[in-house]
Amino acid sequence: MVYFHKRILFSDEAHFWLNCYVNKQNCRIWSEANPQVNVETPLHPEKLTVWCALWAGGIIGPYFFKTDEGHNVTVNGDWYRAMITNFFIPELNNHDVQELWFQQDGATCHTARATIDLLKDTFGDRLISRFGPVNWPPRYCD
Repeated sequence: MVYFHKRILFSDEAHFWLNCYVNKQNCRIWSEANPQVNVETPLHPEKLTVWCALWAGGIIGPYFFKTDEGHNVTVNGDWYRAMITNFFIPELNNHDVQELWFQQDGATCHTARATIDLLKDTFGDRLISRFGPVNWPPRYCD
């Protein structure tokens, strides 16, 4: 019997700031005293957005969201669908994925109708996503 959790292809993207900025919402620092430190950062620091998918059988990615000239982009539905069409689906052809389920969070670029339709063409009812055949629960953590 194959365990279900080994058949889920988990996916997400992360931002990496090139000026060493760390998103404080995603980290906790425990101390007995409040350090009272102010760190000035630029309003819009350079960042790189990276997407990856993984499952028990391996990793697909990383995929770097950038223009042909190397400039960083904000990921929207068009950029996300281009990644799926030009990178993700061709990479799937290199793996035995007939039984895999695809999971993504509820980010707006992931849940656009055109994106869901594109993923349903590939995964059918094996899509775990907000507005997908298997709904991603609201406010559920990654």
